[in-house]
Amino acid sequence: MTEETKSGEPQTRPGVSVVGPGDGETIVLGTTRMRVLEDGSRTGHRLAIAESVLAPYTQGPPQHRHALHDEGFYILSGTVRFTVGEEVHDAVAGTLVMVAPGTPHAFANPTGQPAVMLSTFTPDLYVQYFRDLQEVLADGRPLTPQANIEAMSRYATEPATGLA
Repeated sequence: MTEETKSGEPQTRPGVSVVGPGDGETIVLGTTRMRVLEDGSRTGHRLAIAESVLAPYTQGPPQHRHALHDEGFYILSGTVRFTVGEEVHDAVAGTLVMVAPGTPHAFANPTGQPAVMLSTFTPDLYVQYFRDLQEVLADGRPLTPQANIEAMSRYATEPATGLA
């Protein structure tokens, strides 16, 4: 027994976060439903994690670059098409795609089946971007390319112009 246990004082332990199947913050952006499992608030803003369900034939975002964060995608089910510059990769369940800062990328679900992926953001910077987009829609404003670019710019992200 430690001295803390003997004295009845609480022990200092690393934090543990448990997010159950029905828990987490839900963000709906058109045909994509995102469940934020960790927004960075319990990781010192080092890491955020989200589960995203892409409906069939979801186009996804245009190619873009993040200046300050890595983004990872682990495909849980279905197929997600990643476009990285001029390269196209169809990622199936069990595939991990890591995107370093500065790398142009986009993703889409080109199939008739839903696709589910787990995304990581290190640091957590980009989670607020999705919240901002949801707010645009909730306010009844259209999610125009310009509104998207404005939101991206607040989180060190820009369109990868000149790429399909």
